[in-house]
Amino acid sequence: MMTKLSLLLACFCLSLSLSWLPVGQARIGYFWHISDLHLDTIYSTQGDIYRSCWQLERPVSSSSSGSNAANAASEAPGLFGHYNCDSPWSLVESAVKTMKAKQGDNVEFVLWTGDALSHSAQPLSEQKQHEILRNITDLLGRSFSSQFIFPVLGHEDGSGSYQRMGELWRHWLPSEALVTFDQGGYYSIEQTKSRLRIVALNTNFMRLDHDPPDPRASHSLRWPVEYYAEPKASVSSMSAQEEVLAEQQWLWLEEVLTKSRDKLETVYIVGHMPPGVDERHLGPQQHNQLMFTERNNRRYLEMVRRFASVIQGQFFGHLHSDTFRLIYDAQGHPISWMMIAPSIVPRKAGIGSSNNPALRLYKFDTGSGQVLDYTQFWLDLPLANRAQEPLWQPEYNLTHYYALSEISALALHNFAERFTGTDASWFTRYHRANAVRYQSGTPCQGLCMLNHYCAITRLDYDEFRLCLEEEQLPLQGRAAMSALPQSWSCLLAALGALFYGLQRMLWGQSSRRCSSNCRNQRI
Repeated sequence: MMTKLSLLLACFCLSLSLSWLPVGQARIGYFWHISDLHLDTIYSTQGDIYRSCWQLERPVSSSSSGSNAANAASEAPGLFGHYNCDSPWSLVESAVKTMKAKQGDNVEFVLWTGDALSHSAQPLSEQKQHEILRNITDLLGRSFSSQFIFPVLGHEDGSGSYQRMGELWRHWLPSEALVTFDQGGYYSIEQTKSRLRIVALNTNFMRLDHDPPDPRASHSLRWPVEYYAEPKASVSSMSAQEEVLAEQQWLWLEEVLTKSRDKLETVYIVGHMPPGVDERHLGPQQHNQLMFTERNNRRYLEMVRRFASVIQGQFFGHLHSDTFRLIYDAQGHPISWMMIAPSIVPRKAGIGSSNNPALRLYKFDTGSGQVLDYTQFWLDLPLANRAQEPLWQPEYNLTHYYALSEISALALHNFAERFTGTDASWFTRYHRANAVRYQSGTPCQGLCMLNHYCAITRLDYDEFRLCLEEEQLPLQGRAAMSALPQSWSCLLAALGALFYGLQRMLWGQSSRRCSSNCRNQRI
């Protein structure tokens, strides 16, 4: 009797254990994420660091230009780049070689999130833009011959047709992906050995167009004749045809996410430009701070909230900074995260907003797509230029550096909440990584810190503005408390606790009279 009972119990335990096994055998895999190469083929180590590191005919000197010329002469551009300039070929090539050397062929794929061309590439002829893009494509193809590379379009990726770019990347994209890419520059990739689907967006359809640059600037730089083409007309809004393509992408995205939910797939959303605001631009909605139009920003956030259960991760670039974002549901619960990778190019718009070059290697569960960790590699640019050698090295490991038990929306939310606490060391760690250890010389405290916190946790533009306004008072209160004598601080703390207790008692009385549809807002 006991033998039969033991056998039945053993069978039950075996069936129970088998029921918890994944449908597909999960294994650990890796993928690279690179962004914003901004290759400048005119970069010269004999160039002027105040004129894009180009070797150009100098205008007639004045007192100010003479000062710049003296500074430029004392600080020549380095072999692997300069903080004021876009990337030389030597920097881009060293980055790709490092990816190959660090991980070899042990990667599942590479995410390439756009902006391959220089910030100043607009006046280049379409043919020249295409040649530069093809050279980068060939470099990546030679280095990762057995892996798929999934490119997305940035706003600095040339003006050619989608079909022409599709031809360039045809060896990486299957035929079903090329159908939508040729149509509008977006596509979806279904992984044959797992439930993970990659959805690549064309965020150029979502972007907020800012004031166009002065077209005379192109002429003042005196381009070499073989590079120069007539400046293209600045367009402040999309054409009617682009509006149709943009709407088609939204409908397509909803359809893909719906099918993925029905098929129990998990999804990575990949794009160049993220929603929300740029955390390194201070103040309420300054020039170049907003990414999407307000309507597109709201529409994207609503889409993620609807399909958060299948979206395993979101990966973007564009900001040239190392940061992350959180999306919350209507009740204020964190439900989805996005990682924003720093750039390979050391230049960010505006002198003084630079960063060191960086690469990112993700570790993930190939079956479910769950991101487990990442290691970031960086290049100390001044050191590399002095040594005449690109000494790429690990910068940090995500879970260890931020003391995270996992990569989830909740874990990242709890980490971000530390920024507004009394221990400033956590934000200091984050801010050191934000510009990839570039030393700007200006500490980020007070409103600067608050700008980062609100940008991470408030992707809606109105909520971001309110966050800056409403979080300032507690922030100023903590600063004032730290300046008081200890005896005064203790007294004020006791009074605050007393007031808080009275407030809670009154709130408890009033909440019993609150209707059933009352809820706390996340603002």
